[in-house]
Amino acid sequence: MAEVENQPALEAGAAQVCITPPVGTQLAGYFHQRVSESVRDDLFARALVLRQGNAAVALVSCDLICIEKGFAQPAKERIAARTGIPPENVLLCATHTHTGPEVRPGRICEVNEPWLERLPGLIADAVVTADQSRFAAQLSPARGSEGDLSFNRLFRMKDATELFGRGPAGSAIGPAGGIDPEVLVLKVSDSEGRPRAFVVNHALHVDVIGGGGGRFLSADWPGEMARALSAIYGQDVVTLFLNGCCGDINHVPHQPTSLPRSGPAKSVQLGRAFAGVAMNAAEKAEPVAVDRIAARLEELAIPYYTRESAMRAYVDSLREKPNRSDFEEYTIKAFDEWPLDGQMATVPVQAFRVGEIAFVGLPGEIFVAHGLEVKKWSPAAFTFIAELANDWFGYVPTTDQAERGAYGARPILSRRLSSDAGRRMTDAIQKALWKLWEEDAGQ
Repeated sequence: MAEVENQPALEAGAAQVCITPPVGTQLAGYFHQRVSESVRDDLFARALVLRQGNAAVALVSCDLICIEKGFAQPAKERIAARTGIPPENVLLCATHTHTGPEVRPGRICEVNEPWLERLPGLIADAVVTADQSRFAAQLSPARGSEGDLSFNRLFRMKDATELFGRGPAGSAIGPAGGIDPEVLVLKVSDSEGRPRAFVVNHALHVDVIGGGGGRFLSADWPGEMARALSAIYGQDVVTLFLNGCCGDINHVPHQPTSLPRSGPAKSVQLGRAFAGVAMNAAEKAEPVAVDRIAARLEELAIPYYTRESAMRAYVDSLREKPNRSDFEEYTIKAFDEWPLDGQMATVPVQAFRVGEIAFVGLPGEIFVAHGLEVKKWSPAAFTFIAELANDWFGYVPTTDQAERGAYGARPILSRRLSSDAGRRMTDAIQKALWKLWEEDAGQ
């Protein structure tokens, strides 16, 4: 085992707790109501606790559409009371499954209130169980790559606007952005070298299995990936999926294919494929020494979007349409009822240091360019980025894309913050990471 001279031993613990709501709970993710009719596979809160001496951090990945402060803060308070791990040292993120329960009150779908009231306790149970099952651990980080299964879903039009999809034939110049093919893997092994947990990080929207109107509860392809890894390494192995910056990334290929494009078959394909990438990387990973565990959580004051003339004109054009879609009806209602003009948001950005490994938490559906920016300037050898962490502020496009009209960038409908919010988040994370890395050097 890799050890550091004069440093306390590293301990880790991992656990998962079922958080599946009752059948009949409404499903989040679309602009119309869907009611669950069955459970295809269970949803989980999966936790990894890392302790060294008096320092500890916890990663928690939940099979949910997003994380909201309304249940995240009570969960963190319970974790602190039961384990001593402070709230700022708990990174709580969502996989973004679209076949899970709605957790945002006031949306199109109703929240299952009794289940939501239990959720903070279930999340805390996962962390407590992980903390109580600690073992002498070694960490082996690795990176793989998979660039053929994710696609930038926005296209630049000839008139310099952007659109979800290609639009009318011949109108698109090309994809409006790239992808992030990196697959980061952290293998957590015991003193005998047996894998006990994995953390897998990749940027790909989790909206696959519900395609075609699926009305079942499911963890989608990250659940399939976790089952595939457990089939190889043991049923007690816990796999956390950290969804990277994928606000403009999805699974739908732009070219014709005979392979699955959505639904359960596509979910299985992706789950197995990414399990394979993770296994290939993990089997070649070397253990690394951990000389320090530290965390930073900063709360940024960022303006919410305030309604202006361009968006008003767009909404007025929708009002004139005789046959409006659910999507358009929602846009009009959301614009008319927008309560956040002139207000400020408190936006948490989070960074962990575990030796030469960094974990980053950002609170929204972050465009891929922001994730690539964070990685480019990070001092860490490995930088794991989890979007939808600790709270939810809708989509976070790049500053230049925020005004180009595509889904994910258009305000109110998907973007809740000012156009420059993403740059401010990534700048803050860069500063936080360098502070964590330079504190040891006394700088």
